[in-house]
Formats: sequence, C-alpha cells, structure tokens
Amino acid sequence: MTFKDILKITFNLVVLYLAGGLLLAAVYAKTSPVIYQKNEEEKRQALQAMMPEAQDIIKLGDWYPHEKHAEYYEARKCGEIKIKTIKDEKTGKTKEIKECIDPEPIGYIVQTFGKGYSSYINILFSVDKNFVVQRMNILHHAETPGLGDEIEKDWFKNQFKGKDIDHLVVDKTGTRKEYIQAITGATISTRAVTEDGIKRGLEFLIKAIKEGEVEHGASGREG
Repeated sequence: MTFKDILKITFNLVVLYLAGGLLLAAVYAKTSPVIYQKNEEEKRQALQAMMPEAQDIIKLGDWYPHEKHAEYYEARKCGEIKIKTIKDEKTGKTKEIKECIDPEPIGYIVQTFGKGYSSYINILFSVDKNFVVQRMNILHHAETPGLGDEIEKDWFKNQFKGKDIDHLVVDKTGTRKEYIQAITGATISTRAVTEDGIKRGLEFLIKAIKEGEVEHGASGREG
C-alpha cells in the first residue's frame, strides 16, 4: 500500500465520520424537542396523579437526597381559571395555557430517593396541608425481583395514606398496624422507601415550608 493509498483511505474515513456526525446532529435536533415535550407530559401526569383534585401544580424548588437531583411542588386549587393563547417559540404553533387566579394551596408533592438493597429508589409522594401522606408511587428502582420489587405493589403503597411523620416507621413484627409493615425478606427495601425516602423527604419539606429555610413558593418556582 502506497502513501497515496493511505491518504485516500484516511480522507474517506474522515468524510464518513463527519457525515455520520452531521446526520446524528440532525436527528438529535429533530427529535430532542419531541422527547422533551414527551418527558414534560409524563412528569405532568405523574404529578397530577399524586393529587388529582389540584387544578394547578407549581414547582417550589430543588433538593438533593443522596446527591441526586429531586424537586418539590405546591398543589393548588384556583378561585378562577383563565385560559390564555400563546405562540410556542420553538414550534411556531399556538397553544393554550391556564392562569390560576386566587390560588389556594391544598398540599405538596415531593420527589425523593431512598438507598435500597441494590438501587436508589426514585419515589414521588403527596401530602395535604397538614403534612399527612395522601399518595405515593415508585418512579424507578432495581430492587430484587420477587422480594424488593414488592415496593411497587398496591398493598404496600396503600399503607402510606394517612400516615404523618411520626408513623413513617417500619414494623417488622406485623403487629403494629399504625406503622408501615415490612416486606418479608426485603426489610432494606422497605426502610429505603419508608424512612430514608418518604420520611426524610417529609422532614425536608416541613423544614423548608414551616421554618422558612426556603421562602414559600420562591425557590426555583415555575408556573
């Protein structure tokens, strides 16, 4: 193989890599807005499921359990809802947005993480204005199938409704129904959700709202 042949092959490879890079960039530019909108819609649906009676949910701020980014929100009812039509700068299309007039807070929604047996468990839960748990859901985990993955079951998740911070405690005996009953063979996963995840998240929320560590509705707020 001559030096000229080597140059030719090198040139062809460079052209091929550049063409591939440009193609990937074009595909990303085309699909990223769609992916972003899909993710935002999935987030909106997940939040609404935590407090279906809320007419408006706004972000209050961010926090970092186990150094992982998480968010917390205020759920509100509106005295009146006004519909505005605006133009989307990205797509050029018009869309309708709600404006919540005279909002009244009815509760809060918190994303949190608990350190499980084989994963960090991504959790979403809601509380009323008295900081009593209303609903919870597991967004993501990689706990042991047949054991730790019981945290996804309704029988486990339904235990949290009506629990205040003093009753977010795991009971391994199965005799104290006022607490959270441990999953057989998966106490670590149970504690990760109950105490490391939800209880810790609720402690943070109470401190942020009640003690003014986060100015109410002002940190990282999104409409």
